[in-house]
Amino acid sequence: MPPLKNDCFALPPGVHWTPVDEALADLRTRLSCVVGTETISVAEALGRILATDITAPRAHPPLPNTAVDGYGFLNGRGEGDHHIPLVAQHMPAGAIPDTSVPAGTAIRILTGAALPDGVDTVILQEDVTVKDGAIHFTGPIKQGSNTRKAGEDAKTGDAIAHTGRKLTPADLALLSAVGVAEVAVRQLLRVGILSTGDELKQPGEDAGPGQIYDANRPMLHGLITQLGHDPVDLGHVPDNLDSLRTRFDDAALKTDVILTSGGASAGDADHVSALLNEAGAMALWRIAIKPGRPLALGMWDATPVFGLPGNPVAAMVCTLVFGAPALATLAGAHWTDLQGFMVPAAFSKTKKAGRREFLRARMRDGRVEVFASEGSGRISGLSWAEGLVDLPDHAISITQGDLVRFIPWAGFGT
Repeated sequence: MPPLKNDCFALPPGVHWTPVDEALADLRTRLSCVVGTETISVAEALGRILATDITAPRAHPPLPNTAVDGYGFLNGRGEGDHHIPLVAQHMPAGAIPDTSVPAGTAIRILTGAALPDGVDTVILQEDVTVKDGAIHFTGPIKQGSNTRKAGEDAKTGDAIAHTGRKLTPADLALLSAVGVAEVAVRQLLRVGILSTGDELKQPGEDAGPGQIYDANRPMLHGLITQLGHDPVDLGHVPDNLDSLRTRFDDAALKTDVILTSGGASAGDADHVSALLNEAGAMALWRIAIKPGRPLALGMWDATPVFGLPGNPVAAMVCTLVFGAPALATLAGAHWTDLQGFMVPAAFSKTKKAGRREFLRARMRDGRVEVFASEGSGRISGLSWAEGLVDLPDHAISITQGDLVRFIPWAGFGT
């Protein structure tokens, strides 16, 4: 695949605080697929991204058939009592019709069986009485009832799935139904996950009073897995420029994109930003978002780098809002906009203009409630939440019962 340009994240002069929608639109135009393709069986293709359009090699259903167990005959019947003699044959599913049903007679037919000549209507077995070699029922029944037309689901040559689609269980059913055994898909996007900072220790290690345990790496590993990509654990690097350079060099050889947390702003210990600046491929996107703001974007040896905030809440929100659609595009999928819906608020809040805000939230009894604290250090609020309330850039005053936009975790593509 053609690599991304080294200056693909460069911002025009004079850009300061960028609205979320503008930043997303900008990202969308800058990114493209960076992974190759492979052919796998349909049975293994759940969650994979199609690399080519798929057309149906066979119609579904291939022949007209019955949708129910019952009795088939020609044309419907009107009002009144009906008595139709039965022919001796019956039609099970999978049998090839080798008989014609004479007009004025009926045939026993089972669900999925192809309709023989002389049958275009099927009546449910529960709606008839069988007596003296005939079926008896009271009409009306419409012509064509309880039958399926050949190719009504998919005709031979129909496009049934398109390039960039992330395959669902239902897609696997449709592909299999028309006889597709293998599909060309994008290779999994390898997403490197790296934590930075002298203050970090790993769970299970002894931590001093001024140290904290690394919450970002396991969180991002889980997010990347849920998004359908291949997480690559790059470990933890202290605040040392040379150590980070070595880790970046190694990561560029075995990943398609690198996610870092911490060190992505403009301080003395922000070595991610410093290193990308040194490489001449760094853009610090100051985004008008809460929680979050700085997002360091750059390239390292043709590998895109997303420098996330070190705060776990901000890191997760930025990954969901910016990382999820960006990674989908790099993986060969379609860009995915945030999918939310309007629901009544179970909270009150006054918000100033200037930043888009995302509040940890969950649905209860048809209303959305938000976490008691907006503190960006409260990781427990992420565990408590089932999604985010999305508040617009402009000033807004919300009272109980007002409609607000709620985005469940699935609305970010997880």
